[in-house]
Amino acid sequence: MSLTAAETEVRALFEAYEDALMRNDVAAMDAAFWDSPEVVRYGVAEVQYGIDAVKRWRAEATPVLPGRAREETRVTALSPDCVLVATLFRYPGLPGQLGRQSQTWARLPEGWRIVHAHVSSIPEVPISK
Repeated sequence: MSLTAAETEVRALFEAYEDALMRNDVAAMDAAFWDSPEVVRYGVAEVQYGIDAVKRWRAEATPVLPGRAREETRVTALSPDCVLVATLFRYPGLPGQLGRQSQTWARLPEGWRIVHAHVSSIPEVPISK
């Protein structure tokens, strides 16, 4: 598989994950993650190591605020089996805050899965290009 094909596949999966996030479809979000004790998710105010911790957190987490808007989404294949996704996000009514989200997707025997995720928020900063 080419790098471009891997990026195309993961971009579609990322968009499906984002749709599940906005609908608070916990089962779909959980299914996107690697079913392994090695999966890592760093959240804005929490840390999960292992799929069981991710699922426990997700079951109790507050849904994301409506109107979440993403920008500057980048999808970059490092190999045909490893793709990085990075995006910025903002919420209406929360000016001055910039959310950052990154995911590492790996092609595993069961398909593409998130093996590492990071979500954080910082005060608004200029975006350099």
